[in-house]
Parts: sequence; C-alpha cells; structure tokens
Amino acid sequence: MTETLDIKITKTPHSRLAETDFNNLPFGKTFSDHMFVADYADGEWKNFQIVPYGDVSLSPAISSLHYGQSFFEGIKAYKHADGTVSIFRPDKNAQRFNKSAERLCMPTLPEDIFLQSLAAVVDIDRDWIPTQPDHALYIRPFMFATDPFLGVAPSTTYKYMVLLCPVGPYFSKTLRVKIENHYTRSAEGGMGYAKSSGNYGGSMLPAKKATEEGFDQLIWTDAKNHEFVEEMGAANVIFVLDGKVVTPSTRDTILDGVTRDTVLTLAREWGYPVEERRVSVAEVIEAAKNGKLDDAFGAGTAATIAPVGSISLNGEEYFLNDPKTREFSQRILKEMNAIKYGDTADTHGWNFNV
Repeated sequence: MTETLDIKITKTPHSRLAETDFNNLPFGKTFSDHMFVADYADGEWKNFQIVPYGDVSLSPAISSLHYGQSFFEGIKAYKHADGTVSIFRPDKNAQRFNKSAERLCMPTLPEDIFLQSLAAVVDIDRDWIPTQPDHALYIRPFMFATDPFLGVAPSTTYKYMVLLCPVGPYFSKTLRVKIENHYTRSAEGGMGYAKSSGNYGGSMLPAKKATEEGFDQLIWTDAKNHEFVEEMGAANVIFVLDGKVVTPSTRDTILDGVTRDTVLTLAREWGYPVEERRVSVAEVIEAAKNGKLDDAFGAGTAATIAPVGSISLNGEEYFLNDPKTREFSQRILKEMNAIKYGDTADTHGWNFNV
C-alpha cells in the first residue's frame, strides 16, 4: 500500500468555469481547469502534480508517437443531491489500466496511486461536475512513452496524466448499426482487450465508411471468419435473446468492460438467465427475424446504455422494438443511474467517494 501521495498543486490563476456553457457540452471537447501529471523514470513513479490544464512540451521523437506505446481509461464522476461526489467503480478501471500497461510493455501503476490521482484532481475541480440529469464528469487517465528514441524497443520513461471533461449523453438517439464483415477491430493474440490507442485508430476508417452509409455504429465480428459478434463500436454489446441476457464472453479480442460487468451483475441478482459465450451473427439475425431479439444495446462508460434500433447485414436491415418498451435495458439504465447519482443504496460499494 502506497502512502498518501505528496502531490504538488499549482492552481490556475483564472478559472474557465464561468465561461463554460453547461447546456452545450459536446462529448470530450470541454476540459476542466486542472490536470494530474506524473512521470516514470529510473524504475519508479515520481513528480506527482496537479497543474492548470494546458499544452505539454514534448520531443517530436518520443516513442509513443512513432511506435504506439500509449493507452487510456474512461471513468465518470457524479454529483449527488446532497453534494457528495463519487467516482463509479474506479478500482475496476485501475485493474484494467495495468492489464493494458502489461500488454504494451509499459510500467504498471499501483492501484492506490491511480485512485488517489483521480480523487485529488476531481476534488479540486468538483465544481465542474454537471448537475443536469444524464450528465457527469468524464475522467480520462492515460499513459504514453516519452523516450526520444527512434528504435523499436520499449521506452524507459513514461508520462501518466488525468484529464477531466464535463459531459452530457454520448448518444441522443436509438442507433442504426451495421454488422462489419470485412474490416477487423482485433485478432486473437492481439491487444483488443487493452485500451490501446492503436485499437481505436484502426477502427476509424470502417466507422467512417459506415457513417457515410447512414449507420451510427458497427458491430465488430471475429477476424478469422466474421462469424461471431465481438463488440459494438467502442462498447461491449449485450442482447436479450428469447428472455436470456446474452453477451460475447471476454477474450483477448474483447474489452472487459466495467459497464458490462455492472449490467451482468445486476441481471444475475434480478434472476435473469445470463450467458457469457460466443454469440454467432447467424443467431442474432435469426432472432431478429423471428421476433425473439427482445433487446440489444451497447454498454460502455461513455455511452452508458446505447439502445440499438436496427441491425443490418449484407444490405438487409432488421428492426427491433421501441427501446422505451424494453423491460431489461430500461430497468438497467434506471438502476445504474440511481446508484451513480446516489438516489438509491449502493449495496455493492461501487461508488468511490471523493
């Protein structure tokens, strides 16, 4: 257990809070006043600081720019009616953060340093947490290699940072999605389970092509035969098939999502049959044709619960029932929000109070 961090705090001389329109918060474009910064060198984490949000001076030769040693996490903080501020399940993100670090041959970050860094910067910028329904403070911890060296080898120095963004809903409509059966997000033996920056870079072209065709998101399939469903956009995908909650089992191609885990935990407690397994494209399409696809949605920190309105495969589009009539995802969304915003008892200890 690390002792309480000695964090050097430099507050901004001019807060941008009063200049920020909290009724207009495009996701990821508005940043709070401060950020957390730490360095890794000589085998240890050091130089813990909270500084005003701003540009960082870096060598153009840093290895993360050339060889992709960089990854991130996504978490949210919420303000309760009594003024309490909590971060939702950051311990799970801390564990996944280190899985990503290990896969990218980067140093792990002790979990208590991770948690203390989030709490410290959120506490300083707690006034940036929106109070409107379905709004939150999005937290972006990330790490990148900083050796100024043009050689394919792990860096010996790294920088860890945490940014904060007040945000509204990521999606504001029911999604029209396409099953992708050409491009691949991740292959077995790759790093699909890590939140590597490169995973997202590789997804942008097929996502752009899908948008040009009128779709909102892609459902990714396995790299070998495009036979099995994997993820939806940058989120996990969950179905209710003939009364059973079904989702692709985690593997090295699929992210172990915190929201996914939350949904499955609640579903089991409520008595729903839950299956984590390979889910075939054929099974999903057959259920959609026969009216047995009761629900389908993306589950992720940014999206929370993103309902699917239709699924397309090879030019054929299959429509689902109105999301407002779906028992499971509506109940899940309501319960998750109640826990996050402190409107019901947190019996799982998921809220990390700041």
